[in-house]
Amino acid sequence: MTAGRPPRGASDPRVETGLVRRLGVVDAVVVGLGSMIGAGVFAAFAPAARAAGSGLLIGLGIAAVVAYCNAMSSARLAARYPQSGGTYVYGRERLGEFWGYLAGWGFVVGKTASCAAMALTFAAYAAPAHLRLVAVLAVVAITAVNYLGVQKSAWLARAIVVLTLVALTVVVVASLFGGQASPARLAPFPGASAYGVLQSAGLLFFAFAGYARIATLGEEVRDPARTIPRAIPIALGITLVVYTVVAVSALVAAGAEGLAASLSPLRAAVEVGTLNELAPVVQVGGAIAALGSLLALILGVSRTTFAMARDRHLPAALDVVHPRYRVPHRAELAVALVVIVLVATVDLRGAIGFSSFAVLTYYAIANAAALTLTAAEHRPPRWQPILGFVGCALLAFSLPIASVVAGTAMLLLGSLIWLLRRGRRP
Repeated sequence: MTAGRPPRGASDPRVETGLVRRLGVVDAVVVGLGSMIGAGVFAAFAPAARAAGSGLLIGLGIAAVVAYCNAMSSARLAARYPQSGGTYVYGRERLGEFWGYLAGWGFVVGKTASCAAMALTFAAYAAPAHLRLVAVLAVVAITAVNYLGVQKSAWLARAIVVLTLVALTVVVVASLFGGQASPARLAPFPGASAYGVLQSAGLLFFAFAGYARIATLGEEVRDPARTIPRAIPIALGITLVVYTVVAVSALVAAGAEGLAASLSPLRAAVEVGTLNELAPVVQVGGAIAALGSLLALILGVSRTTFAMARDRHLPAALDVVHPRYRVPHRAELAVALVVIVLVATVDLRGAIGFSSFAVLTYYAIANAAALTLTAAEHRPPRWQPILGFVGCALLAFSLPIASVVAGTAMLLLGSLIWLLRRGRRP
């Protein structure tokens, strides 16, 4: 028997305490699609239209370019460090402990707010008369699915993506063939400015941020060096095509003014035409899309929480993997509890801007980390992380001033907590 190796059939603690690699390329792509396709189409188009009018199409392109650079940086880093935690791990390993912590802090705080926003979005589509109760029940249900194992979550994400794409297909068909489509509505919105276009890009970037879920599942993906770099750009490319088709269809149907004036912009695009009887399908699709985003958000936040607890930046009690389901169940339950409190008590209509600022900070750190990769570590072309870093900074500070102030305060608070904890260490 080889020294140091447990006998066949015996329990190896290295295996029992680790996560299981079950996800392939298709599963990882679906998790990313479930994160991205939903929030952007059904929630962010209205504020983006208010900021830039039909210029939101330019903003969409800018957001996609920044997201692509971030995706390439994240993919290279995830292949190099296939661990749960995403940029929290990359920043720590490449830039130092503080930058990794700051990325993890921004991700957990910002995405926890996003979880609450998506739960409320789901309830607003599904049962607006019982908004908070239904939102809480949605968080409980999604947490239960995640608790039973990441593979079950991937299967649910796959079903949600299919149903969401069906609803978006209805939007495109009703918008283009409902008798009201006019290319003239793509004309520039009166009063639109370069600042408004950048602000729309920052808001729409919120919708592209889902590919981070693939990287944060680094310990649960098979062959991460091959799977992650393939899954991220595939998911991002599919999402960009879907967003562009839907955005153009909605604009030619309802115009920028119509989208900006509605809390349900895609439903508004359907209702103005002769195929308005299909509007309830869009309402159902919005609820399903929000549910898919909530699924992937809670999955990603809990994994980063688990990774930070493992390094003792968060309570060590969260660093536990369920012995049967092989998931970080305490981290998932802790995240769900915080989200439920927010859903039940706080108005989170400004959560998209706050979350966008935090996520852009997260990716700025990812790009800075990618710049330190060497040729032997398969670094991306230098221009990609540089453009990604500059783009993240520009979009973050183009967001509404309230989001910038709240996001900056959040980062300063996290930095203060890190300094206090560091001062107490032996």
